[in-house]
Amino acid sequence: MDAPPWLVPLLGTTFFHICRIHGDAARSECNMFCLDCHSDAFCYYCRSSRHKDHQVIQIRRSSYHDVVRVGDVQKMMDISGVQTYVINSARVMFLNQRPQPKTGKGVAHLCEICGRSLLDPFRFCSLGCKLVGVRRNGNASFAIDGKKSEEGISSMRMNNNSCSRKEREALREGSEQDIYPPTPPPPPSNSRRRKGIPHRAPFKS
Repeated sequence: MDAPPWLVPLLGTTFFHICRIHGDAARSECNMFCLDCHSDAFCYYCRSSRHKDHQVIQIRRSSYHDVVRVGDVQKMMDISGVQTYVINSARVMFLNQRPQPKTGKGVAHLCEICGRSLLDPFRFCSLGCKLVGVRRNGNASFAIDGKKSEEGISSMRMNNNSCSRKEREALREGSEQDIYPPTPPPPPSNSRRRKGIPHRAPFKS
């Protein structure tokens, strides 16, 4: 099994832009993806109207990178070998690799594809890197194997507390705000805007 038919479109989709149809609504950010249609990202309101009975997953964001919950994808493909993290009590993984200019000294675990440092003994930093590994080496697969799945879930549980506090805080930063950002305040009225700093007239001598 190379990959589920929706995986490549998912990895190439741009998320977190404003929906062209529901742009004036509070939850109009396009952070959802349909596994049945596997086309463009869409918002909460599009889901209700166009994808009501479809398999839909929600994309979240951590440190400006897209992540998906492990629970949303682990039943549909084998995700073993991919580094996972915990954000807001939910286990997630990154969709695509993140640039890393320089690997720190003494790093024990590296992504086999991009060389990114990993916290735990996983093979890949993201689903995108695993896809490259599956196609390049053939010693990994997305095919679901009952025994493999159980081993993968067990490995995730063992590594649940292995993330450092600093890493968890960095991953948690901005995750909730990026899902549903608050509506920006209206611009100030021109009538209240001050034209400049007032200057007092000089005293006459």
